[in-house]
Amino acid sequence: MAAKVLLIALLAMASSLAMASDPSPLQDFCVADKDSKVLVNGFVCKDPKNVKAEDFFSTGLDKAGNTDNKLGSMVTAVNVNKLVGLNTLGISMVRIDYGPKGLNPPHTHPRATEILTVIEGQLLVGFVTSNTDDGNRLFTKMLKKGDVFVFPEGLIHFQFNPGHTNTIAIGALSSQNPGVITIANAVFGSKPPISDDVLAKAFQVDKKTVDWLQAQFWMDNNN
Repeated sequence: MAAKVLLIALLAMASSLAMASDPSPLQDFCVADKDSKVLVNGFVCKDPKNVKAEDFFSTGLDKAGNTDNKLGSMVTAVNVNKLVGLNTLGISMVRIDYGPKGLNPPHTHPRATEILTVIEGQLLVGFVTSNTDDGNRLFTKMLKKGDVFVFPEGLIHFQFNPGHTNTIAIGALSSQNPGVITIANAVFGSKPPISDDVLAKAFQVDKKTVDWLQAQFWMDNNN
């Protein structure tokens, strides 16, 4: 009986690990058929006979993103929505441009770990752990050209350019479609808005402050 319980527990653990990331490919490739009306977790496969080299190809990461905005940053993503050959491969990437004092604000990727390297300039980066008895711990580091930092899956993280020149970073993510939840946008810019009673209580501020925050334009710096 104990052996059966152990076997069931091991199978459940293996199943949860398998379900925790993008589906693994069962063939050489599964190029996304974005024209298909079939709804699945991801995209159905294009007929391999109709697959072309262009399905595995993308351009544009040599071009700087427009940082002339309130945040002073722009994220240019290459995920399955732009590069259909990524379907089922469990990986994507981004180029992030930061103007002087530019910020990629606190956000999470619900489906991916991110690893980032600085190509030019410098960045103050950090992530915050989930709730524990000791509170939420901040891990932060100043990066220079060539440095690498990893943000664990699902944790809130940020990057800030403290300098007076532009910074460029490249990131890789462990999902074909990692998703982004920008904290301020989600909390104060949701549609319809979250009740100001709820937010005033949660943030321990008066409702006028919440109403002011909800009235702001919460921009999305993801391209």
